Amino acid sequence: MRVRRVVTTRAGGVSVAPYDSFNLGDHVGDDPAAVAANRKRLAEQIGLEESSVVWMEQIHSRNVTVVDGPVQGAVPATDALVTATPGLALAVLSADCVPVLLSDDEAGVIAGVHAGRVGARIGIVPETLRVMVELGAKIERIGAFLGPAASGEHYEVPPDMQADVERHLPGSASRTRKGTTGLDLRAGLRRQLLEAGVAAVAVDPRCTISDPDLFSHRRGAPTGRLASVIWMDESEPDGR
Repeated sequence: MRVRRVVTTRAGGVSVAPYDSFNLGDHVGDDPAAVAANRKRLAEQIGLEESSVVWMEQIHSRNVTVVDGPVQGAVPATDALVTATPGLALAVLSADCVPVLLSDDEAGVIAGVHAGRVGARIGIVPETLRVMVELGAKIERIGAFLGPAASGEHYEVPPDMQADVERHLPGSASRTRKGTTGLDLRAGLRRQLLEAGVAAVAVDPRCTISDPDLFSHRRGAPTGRLASVIWMDESEPDGR
């Protein structure tokens, strides 16, 4: 069994400006038919049935939901999905927030987490790790991938907000290119994961704010949403 991950960009879809073109968010004002077409295309491109991709109604919470089969619509009011079911893809929408993909390949337990400033501050990632362990994962075997997000060089916040987040998520305070107070949530989350005992943390270096190939709410709202997707493929690495 292989764990597979995919991160989308703006390219390859049917949505028109300002959601052009591969918007996968159904809550941002885009034409629902365009979003549905984009989601269908995503499923086809990764070789899964459309019903096998599980979406969330993300609310910047500490709610974690275990899923074991297809879900009609979106899982309500949650910011993390955990499964031990092969062939079920967990999708995280983002446009500056940090998508976190977690897996214990040996146990066959995976998770997709939406970690924005609020969720990261209140501990959505540690809560997800706890639920993964309940399903049989071991912290020391879990690998993490942090997807494209607002970087510390461009994510400018007021000093009091920076200080508050730093208290709850040490390592996240940054200085922007302008020399102002900022946040690097990925740096804080990477530190949090490693201190929790996670085996390895990979970080996508792309910044949503500065990269025009990615959606960014801070750079230009309204806009679309990227998807970071994780699933377990039962086929062998050579395709057998």
